[in-house]
Amino acid sequence: MAALPEASGLQLVELDRLRAEALDGLLDEEAELWRQTLDWDYRPSADLVRRFVRLRALSGWALVAAGEVIGYSYFVAEDAKGLIGDLYVLAPFRSAELENRLLEAVLTSLFADARLRRIEAQLMLLEAPLERPLPYQQWWRGHRRYFMVADLAEADRLPPGPAAGRIRIEGFRESLEQAAARLIAAAYRGHIDSQINDQYRSVSGARRFLANIIQYPGCGSFYAPASLVAVDPASDRLLGLSLASLVSARTGHITQICTAPEARGRGVGYELLRRSMLELARARCARVSLTVTAANWRAVRLYERTGFRIRRTFAAYVWARS
Repeated sequence: MAALPEASGLQLVELDRLRAEALDGLLDEEAELWRQTLDWDYRPSADLVRRFVRLRALSGWALVAAGEVIGYSYFVAEDAKGLIGDLYVLAPFRSAELENRLLEAVLTSLFADARLRRIEAQLMLLEAPLERPLPYQQWWRGHRRYFMVADLAEADRLPPGPAAGRIRIEGFRESLEQAAARLIAAAYRGHIDSQINDQYRSVSGARRFLANIIQYPGCGSFYAPASLVAVDPASDRLLGLSLASLVSARTGHITQICTAPEARGRGVGYELLRRSMLELARARCARVSLTVTAANWRAVRLYERTGFRIRRTFAAYVWARS
């Protein structure tokens, strides 16, 4: 087993040198923390990690002490960007120092690829994410984000908004993906979230973003009945969309909600969100969650008016070298 010895007796070991079973205890604990903290069933994502480790197809590092894996982080690289998929350290060992040790190993591996100019990460379970010093601080920018949750027992009491009689609400379908990608790129042009996720900056990037949230379990299992679009009845143009997933048997998640620039301030976003919440309630979900950037205060206020409350603060990290 190739390892980098550390003065503390810990070792950093490449994930492709480990058996998948060596991660079982760590992944089980992480899944339980996702359940307790976020009402989120992380097991499908954990099983995907196991599968790729078993295939020797996952890049990343594990922190090993006395033969036990006590932490791990993995990453992927695409075009000129790296993505850190996860980072977790077992509770008895958890500290900013050890989390940063893993983070530095991953960043060093990614920056060794001269093609990569940008690295993104949203690490939900990191404590005090914006208060700690971080590796490669000279290239780092952090954005405060909120994980918000609403009780769906009251969803049917939300009144229709002013846009209800002026737009047509339809279910999202595959044939709308290109139009939805154009809508996302237009909605996030110059927006704070386009600094966090560069896929929002182009139609092709938005198509990849849509494919990720529809096909892969990182944001839950895509739930078509609560995934909706708002259409202008006069022109058949998309004015907004709200996409949803199921992240546990009783919890839904809004994976994306946005409105066209010309539709802002008309209540389109509220009406889409209200309808998505009603559909999730019909699916017997008890609650729904979403994430939002703190600087996007108009969206935060909308969600608060719709019954959402902040459950957790986390960070979106970007490292960009010139």
